[in-house]
Amino acid sequence: MLKFIKDWTLPLAMIVGAITYPVSGQLAVLTPYLIFSMLLLTFCKLSPREMRFHPAHAKLLAVQIGGALLVYALCYRIDPIIAQGAMICVLAPTATSAAVITGMLGGSIAFLTSYLLFCNIAVALIVPVLFPLLGLYNNMDFFDSVLYICSQVGPILLLPLVAAWFIRYATPRLHAKILTIHQLSFYLWAVALIIVTGRTVKFLVEQENPDYFVEIGCTIISLLICCGQFLIGRRIGRKYGDPVSSGQGLGQKNTILAIWMAQVYLNPISSVAPAAYVLWQNIINSWQLWKKRKKGINT
Repeated sequence: MLKFIKDWTLPLAMIVGAITYPVSGQLAVLTPYLIFSMLLLTFCKLSPREMRFHPAHAKLLAVQIGGALLVYALCYRIDPIIAQGAMICVLAPTATSAAVITGMLGGSIAFLTSYLLFCNIAVALIVPVLFPLLGLYNNMDFFDSVLYICSQVGPILLLPLVAAWFIRYATPRLHAKILTIHQLSFYLWAVALIIVTGRTVKFLVEQENPDYFVEIGCTIISLLICCGQFLIGRRIGRKYGDPVSSGQGLGQKNTILAIWMAQVYLNPISSVAPAAYVLWQNIINSWQLWKKRKKGINT
């Protein structure tokens, strides 16, 4: 029974969030704290000595940042809100759970975890400047909007790193205890998914003038971007003999963070894109795991 629940945590969490949206949608204030906690647990597992910048990391970051600008420019001609959803699907950092999938698929966990750290730092530094440059904060001048987003996004992404390394060296017993809690980040992720799903459903249900063209457009574009990022990541990694790790690094996104940023800093409707991305990336990962199991059985 427990194995069944764990295997189906993603759909169960989304179903619970959708059904309980009047309540779960009101708990969005908890999302930043859940993101902080998940990153803290992940960074506690990464020693500064193990952190190595690989040439593939630079290429993945370039695709992530340049690709976000490219899809925004291309989709803006269709609709500005679809453009925002497309951008956040590319710009969002790697999911903390990507290391687990990478290990199951035979990739390098050290490579993936290092990239997880680098891309989170990059997003924390880029988002406060990028959003105002794109005119997404017209009600503030440029420097005020930069400072505002820095004060909101920076602590969520950078403080977990500082806290994790402080715990490692200042309180080794606490650090050792944290390392024994293998499943906590998984369940925190499930709770966060319930909340962001509830908030998204609450917004969609209560919107006064629904724009189905935009919402369907966000869903379709997120599918195309998801497939594209997995393929591009694997192509980059193949040059270094590790397509799995690079594919996961670029393709599997922290959609909890992406949905939160879309709902807080962009047009809330754009959060439909990362919400749909959750489904697409897990379908792709499920297919990859099935393919690997099938290959193992046949060999």
